[in-house]
Formats: sequence, structure tokens, C-alpha cells
Amino acid sequence: MRLVLASASPRRRELLRQICPEFDVVPSEIDETLDEGPTVEAVARLALRKARAGATHAPSAIVLAADTVVVIDGMALGKPAGAQEARAMLMRLRGRAHEVVTGVAVVEAGAGREASTTVVSRVLMASYADTTIEAYVASGAPLDKAGGYAIQDLDGRLVDALVGSYTNVVGLPLEATRRLLEEFGVAVSERAAP
Repeated sequence: MRLVLASASPRRRELLRQICPEFDVVPSEIDETLDEGPTVEAVARLALRKARAGATHAPSAIVLAADTVVVIDGMALGKPAGAQEARAMLMRLRGRAHEVVTGVAVVEAGAGREASTTVVSRVLMASYADTTIEAYVASGAPLDKAGGYAIQDLDGRLVDALVGSYTNVVGLPLEATRRLLEEFGVAVSERAAP
């Protein structure tokens, strides 16, 4: 069965390759605005919309999609619109804990099957200096990342602690993804050691 990843994220491609080396990439071109309501459910619904959109381009495939947001003070932070917003996000997160919520969805349009799940991890950010924020923002790295950061950037120095799935914070929780894909009959391997 052909597997399609409905995402343009290079991080999701790298992660998925750890458990499923063969798949096609067909990014879903949809509005990524979260629905109203609790964030966990809204993120799962958005991932499902992405997977359904991907399935319209690959109706005979199994389509996997995901969406990740950072949640602090009850507010979901998506990708920053520019350098100023990235800077503001990093300042807001500095020295504080937040949650990273990823919705993962799988759709098999030909069989009329779909499933989704959500994974939540808790991250404590480091008390990084203003100069670190400025250099990081100037690099452009925060601009395509939920919350304006990636746990693996700057050799992990932005983060002090993590409770939960590391791969969730990177953008695709491999444990949950493996379970969903297995339910759809996709052959997956054990995750490679980091």
C-alpha cells in the first residue's frame, strides 16, 4: 500500500523515514487556521483536514498528516509571521514551561477509513539571553516552526527539560504515528536510535 505524507515539513520527512523508509510527499494546501474550542481537539481536526486534503490527490493511498502548535497561557502559538513575532514568542517562552501539541491523522479514502490522535509534551525553556534570541531570529530558523523554535536548534540550548515525546516536539510523534500506521496495515520499523 502506498503511503503519502501530506506535509512540506523537512523535519516530518526525516522523522517518518526513521520508521517507514518509503513514502511519497504531497503537501496539503489548506488553510491552517485552528478551529475554535479546546486546542487538543482543534489540532487533531486540523491534522485530519490536512490528511483528507492529501487524500484528494492520492485517493488510493494511505495519507498521513500532522499539525503542531505550542500552547502557553492557554494560547496556541503557530508559526511566526515574521521576525518580530518570532522574537516576541521566544521572549514569552523564555524560562517558562509550555505544552507542544501535535495532532496526527491517517486517511485511507478508498476504504473510507480515517483515524487521528493527539500527543502532548511539556517543555521547560532555558533562560536564554536577549543576544541568543537576536542571533536565532536573525538566522531565520524560527520562521517555519510552531512557537518560533525547534528543540534541536542551537544544540538543544533553548530547552532545559522535556516531559514526553521528543519527536512530538520536533513535529511528528513517532510512537503514536507508528501505532496509527500499523492500524492501517502499513509496515513500520522500530524507531532508529537518536
